[in-house]
Amino acid sequence: MNAAVSTGIFGGFMVLTVVLGLLAVRGKAGRGLTGWSVGGRSMGTVFIWVLMAGESYTSFSYLGAAGWGYNFGAPVLYVLAYMSCGYALGYVVGPMLWAYARRHRLVGITDMIAHRYRAPWLGAAVALLATVCLLPYIQLQITGMGVVVSTISYGAISLNWAYFLAFAVTTGFVVISGLRGSAWVSVLKDLLVIGTLGFLAIYVPLHYFDGYGPFLERLVYEKPQWLTFPGHASGGLGQVWFVTTTLVNSLTVVIFPTTVAGYLGARNAEALRSNALYLPFYNVLLFVPMLLGMAALFVVPGLTGADSNLALFKMVVDSLPAWAVGLVGAAAALSSIVPMAVFMLVIGTMWGRSVLGAIPRLNKGAAGAASGDGGGGTTDGRQKLWSQLVVVVAGALALLLTYTAPDTLVRLSLISYEGMAQLVPMLLLGLVWRRLTLHAAVSGLVAGFTLVCVLVFGGHDPVWGMNAGIVGLAVNVAVALVVTWLGPRATDERPDAEVLALDDEFPRDGVPQDGRVSPPASS
Repeated sequence: MNAAVSTGIFGGFMVLTVVLGLLAVRGKAGRGLTGWSVGGRSMGTVFIWVLMAGESYTSFSYLGAAGWGYNFGAPVLYVLAYMSCGYALGYVVGPMLWAYARRHRLVGITDMIAHRYRAPWLGAAVALLATVCLLPYIQLQITGMGVVVSTISYGAISLNWAYFLAFAVTTGFVVISGLRGSAWVSVLKDLLVIGTLGFLAIYVPLHYFDGYGPFLERLVYEKPQWLTFPGHASGGLGQVWFVTTTLVNSLTVVIFPTTVAGYLGARNAEALRSNALYLPFYNVLLFVPMLLGMAALFVVPGLTGADSNLALFKMVVDSLPAWAVGLVGAAAALSSIVPMAVFMLVIGTMWGRSVLGAIPRLNKGAAGAASGDGGGGTTDGRQKLWSQLVVVVAGALALLLTYTAPDTLVRLSLISYEGMAQLVPMLLLGLVWRRLTLHAAVSGLVAGFTLVCVLVFGGHDPVWGMNAGIVGLAVNVAVALVVTWLGPRATDERPDAEVLALDDEFPRDGVPQDGRVSPPASS
């Protein structure tokens, strides 16, 4: 009976998810790649807020954050630190990238890089690198949702079926509705997340410890290692690691392809500035799974390995009625589906625009770029079709590897953030400093990414107590500067307004002062 009740409630929310995704596309289906991938650049503050909050609340929020709190304690606070710092940087970076993309009709970081350096091949190469870094996140969300569904169904739904359900629901609505569908589903997800985490923050301490006072007193006296750096058995995640990880992750998150997709979906730059102010308040909720993970040390002691990620859910299943378990499970599942949808959409957009969309013979017969009607006969329509196909392929590949070789993508996930950090100089420095040349940007990227791979896969992360990503980023910038000063000079004759993100591109009303819009990079 418990399994039937909790699974029925969960299933109802999954149906509602698909319905919301389909409703979001009404009247928007004919808007081509721009309408599908960045919501027609028409979303206001509320939709941008829930969409970008959706990316910060993934299955990690219910599983990994609680698991880190359970295993290590204090080091898990790096998540709050880097996200808050990233939002502060996003106050400046978001409007800059939005205005640059709007002016030149671009739909992602690969587009921006190809346009900045006049190198379509570089956009394709970055798409490949970003896919390597993003695919593990799809697999991790599939795995996270599978664990949640299997747990809240009291074992009635197997992991394999739960994995497939995650893939099917997400692919079903994102292929049709794109970024706008993800934003609509994020509204439902946020209501459930705020409600369930707010309830658990009050219920668990009262139910198991008679309040926060007794719980925190017991934590201080019995588990003091969990409250100080480097935490309990963390392998050296001390203060230096915390500071360097916060720095490199806050730089990375503002240019992460999924974050940029949120930027580009905004109606104007002011929506992004407001969003940067409001998002840190949402982060306060992340304290809940972190703290409850430490509460689980006393309630369900002895969890090891992957089981520690279930610390929060074991308490939920143990103490709550089936209907409440179903609600918490639906919130956690949607926290997997929304970011997974954006990851899949971004991979599809990068390949549809910068890789497959850049091959002339694949788009032969398409009439010009971008009237925006989204028909299959236009270049924009063809690129949208390619992007939707890649979404299905990327999701299916992640699902297949989840079944057959789960460790493959898990190992790649080790370099995901550190690897994406190596794009910061190429993108952000390149958009504000004209002297950064193509040779310099590529040389820095290769040097930084190679060093990160050597350090991480060689078991040297942290290195000298520092995050390996910050070491790679320092080498990246150094190499880029040296090659810029000593290497061949740039021969780009375009005016600054065509190459750089200038101040007049993102005034407070979000409209470029001269109103110019360049043709898309692919034309």
